[in-house]
Amino acid sequence: MSESGILPTVSVVVVNYRGAADTITCLRALRDEVDYPSDRLELICVDNASGPADVARIREAVPEARLIESTENLGFAGGCNLGAAQARGEVLAFLNNDARPDPAWISAAVAALRADPRVGAVASKVLDWSGKDVDFVDGGLTWFGMGYKRHAGEPDDGSHDVPRDVLFGTGSALFVRTGLFRELDGFDERFFMFYEDVDLGWRLNLRGWRVRYEPASLTFHRHHASMSTVHDSREHFLLERNALAALYKNVEDATLAKVLPAALALSVRRATARGELDATQLEITRRPEDRASDDAPVEISRMTLAGILAVDQFVELLPSLQKSRAIEQAARVRTDADLLPLMRKAMEPAYPLPRYLAAHETLVEAFGLAEVFGRPRRVLILTGDAVAERMAGPAIRAWHMAETLSMEHEVRLVSVNDHHAPPPARFPVLSALPRQLPEHVGWADIVVLQGHMLEMVPELKRTDSNKIVVCDVYDPMHLEYLEQGKDVDDERRSRDLAGVTKVLNTQLQRGDFFLCASERQRHFWLGHLAALGRMSPDMYDADPTARSLLSVVPFGFPDAAPIRSGTAIKGTVGGIGEQDKVILWAGGVYSWFDPLTLIRAVDKLRGEHADVRLFFLGMKHPNPDVPEMGITGRTRELARRLDLVDQHVFFNESWVPYQQRHNYLLDADCGVTTHFDHVETTFAFRTRVLDYLWAGLPIVTTDGDSFAELVRAERLGVVVPAEDADALAAGLAKVLYDEEFAAGCRERIAAVRERYTWTEALAPLVEFCRHPRQAVDRMPATEPLVRTPPLRTSEKVRKDLALVREYLDLGGPTELAKRAAGRLRRLAKERRRG
Repeated sequence: MSESGILPTVSVVVVNYRGAADTITCLRALRDEVDYPSDRLELICVDNASGPADVARIREAVPEARLIESTENLGFAGGCNLGAAQARGEVLAFLNNDARPDPAWISAAVAALRADPRVGAVASKVLDWSGKDVDFVDGGLTWFGMGYKRHAGEPDDGSHDVPRDVLFGTGSALFVRTGLFRELDGFDERFFMFYEDVDLGWRLNLRGWRVRYEPASLTFHRHHASMSTVHDSREHFLLERNALAALYKNVEDATLAKVLPAALALSVRRATARGELDATQLEITRRPEDRASDDAPVEISRMTLAGILAVDQFVELLPSLQKSRAIEQAARVRTDADLLPLMRKAMEPAYPLPRYLAAHETLVEAFGLAEVFGRPRRVLILTGDAVAERMAGPAIRAWHMAETLSMEHEVRLVSVNDHHAPPPARFPVLSALPRQLPEHVGWADIVVLQGHMLEMVPELKRTDSNKIVVCDVYDPMHLEYLEQGKDVDDERRSRDLAGVTKVLNTQLQRGDFFLCASERQRHFWLGHLAALGRMSPDMYDADPTARSLLSVVPFGFPDAAPIRSGTAIKGTVGGIGEQDKVILWAGGVYSWFDPLTLIRAVDKLRGEHADVRLFFLGMKHPNPDVPEMGITGRTRELARRLDLVDQHVFFNESWVPYQQRHNYLLDADCGVTTHFDHVETTFAFRTRVLDYLWAGLPIVTTDGDSFAELVRAERLGVVVPAEDADALAAGLAKVLYDEEFAAGCRERIAAVRERYTWTEALAPLVEFCRHPRQAVDRMPATEPLVRTPPLRTSEKVRKDLALVREYLDLGGPTELAKRAAGRLRRLAKERRRG
């Protein structure tokens, strides 16, 4: 890859086989429509022996493309390899000739390669020609080696617009580092076509490289040409043979020993079921009376023949495949278990044929394949917050947990909130009454819960329950309530605080794994766990770090940077012009915040800067069950009293839909969060700051919390003392009007924000759900491996005499008497317990 700041040359390889019209359309789009610099773009067209007419048409229509003529049809794999061998670019791109690229197709993929040196290939998002339905957004792999496109044919509803790691990309739109592609000897030409992309992605992952799905790298696929003139049986032959070849090359020895016999048997059953062959016709009990009739030819479907011949030709390939297998197994650094999550649903049978499904079930059981590949785990995520178009922090967090975990597991997101109107999702989002929760809990292998949800499932609270429970304690509710409860009478406040603390203690006593939002919070919750006796010797000996019990999972934001889809503040909100400087308060107004000092700072700032504007993103909590807090009214009143409303201070009196918040962030010049100096601040996690990082906004924040430490350490903005309007005004002026300082903040934010994508943030939860287990102190007791033998009588006497001498040296007879009395009291207490 080239030096930072210089774009790499991308060589795009398009293979043509008797499809000149489509190929010309594709090459012209690459030449004229993509937004990548032409001097960094190499167009290569490989003609797979289509004939002189196609070659002449392409050469005349797109002279800029380098045309390579093959004397024989090498198939897709061989054609791509021929083009790649002559490519000059540092990045190879493969595009089907019946596809058209979005303008950002190349630039988005190159950005993904440049952002992470571990990414070896980028899989583009592929839609149908109309752009309405999915062609490729994710790949799955069955245990018998067949790759498939997950969600193909479904409407593109926006739920596939998050980058993620995949096992493979589709060869119809794929980017690979050139040196890496050549190191792997490119696509396996024995495949000719079909699954050569599955095999390449599999091999990349085995060697430790990431294949990254990047939705901003978009193409549209017409889907018709290559196989439209041949019988379906020829396609099935290739699919069956190549699946076996990919499986044989890439799985470990132990896996191969179990899976290959079953895969071969299943391939035969798939062939007979697909061709509707009478599999019992050669039973001895069905022989005809006339021996001559038994010599008559048997009719067999081409679909059946395809599967049987595929097995035959797989055997023919075995000598050369053996050499390839040796290479791949020697080079692998990742296990089959490591790649299992990328297979998505490995036990998927793929074909809905009754006889075939029966055989699939039989073979899975007979060969113990569930032990190797398993069924997807069932993960239930419970929230008490409203899951709707407008969501607050707990629901947003639960939503992204479900979205991320659904890539590998069966996931249900269940809310007990009445105000339930979820946006489209690729996982079930359900509403339930508390009495309905046991049914959902019974379905799940793992339960992830927030807030008060454990109280609603009493049977889950039992410490002898074998259900795996993950408690998300990112919100220290009792500390929050110390502030929130100031508006109620002292008796109720004390009672409610005790209740909230009890709810949290119950979770801390029951959970198998805990999630908090920062290292500060982790220290706080470790103290809680220790006080409740969870930091037992068994726990400590198994994991002295205790990270297997309590891990940091902060809030996150999408992996992709926000892209504007409209204006929201500047030139849209009355009183805010396109050139004004906008300070954004990106969230609600609650008792633990200090918007009052911010209002006073803006009042000071407007004297020198008439273009300053403060915009509050949401004054009304999206959950109607959450009442307005006293600080909200005081904020409005102060802004009115200072004559700032709709001139320099603006209130959005509702709540911005979650999917639209990016436009507000992109209309701002800086983000602000201010709070009081108290215990809640010390352990809080201000989620709005993450949105500022996501949008690249310089940050002005009050000192005292974990984000203030981050902003100060990484120089992402300005940190000011609590309740200091002068310092706050000066800080805002610096990020708004010192252009050099603001530019430096944005540059440093770009580097820091990679730590807080949802992919990175949720990694500990993802890893736990891959290998769930009960907490050590909740597991059945086991006998210690080594027992300490009891002391003999003589040893006890020597030990007691040594203690007597020690106590006399420390304080004489008085100290000895005090120690002896204490020991007698302990012995008496132990006898009473006994």
